[in-house]
Amino acid sequence: MPFSLFAMRGTIVQINVSRGGLPKRPIPAGNLTLLGFEGDASAHPQIHGGPAKAVLLICSEVIDSLIGQGYPLFYGALGENLTTRGLDHRDLRCGQRFRVGEAFIELTTVRGLCSSLDVYGPSIETAIFEKSIREGNTASPLWGMAGFYAAVAHPGVVRVNDIISLVDQRV
Repeated sequence: MPFSLFAMRGTIVQINVSRGGLPKRPIPAGNLTLLGFEGDASAHPQIHGGPAKAVLLICSEVIDSLIGQGYPLFYGALGENLTTRGLDHRDLRCGQRFRVGEAFIELTTVRGLCSSLDVYGPSIETAIFEKSIREGNTASPLWGMAGFYAAVAHPGVVRVNDIISLVDQRV
């Protein structure tokens, strides 16, 4: 689906951190470093985290849709650091770079299956992910629903209600 650099713009609805694991809890602002938000940790650092997976971004529209399907979710429940509004998950691609508050992030990989999400219902994984996504099928209706990991290209402070906007895309 073609997109315009100027059309890919949204807002930060919530910033979420935890000492490790799910759910993550909201904070009004956070210092985004090269390894993620200060005060945030991963329960499984061998799988999540590090420079290429410093941030997990999920669109609020996805969470709202899942809530509408009966999943007992809330923003931060899926382990995302950034909950956005106004970005279309189907248009997100690895290599896209976004300005978010004072920081810049680059989407690096689609989030894969995570058994920790089973706490919200055994079918949640199939509601947000299918095998063809791992193979890069951007035409899948589930594309981007599980979220995207991002590297931090430039650290800075991020606040709730900050604009998130696409600045460019690596080929």
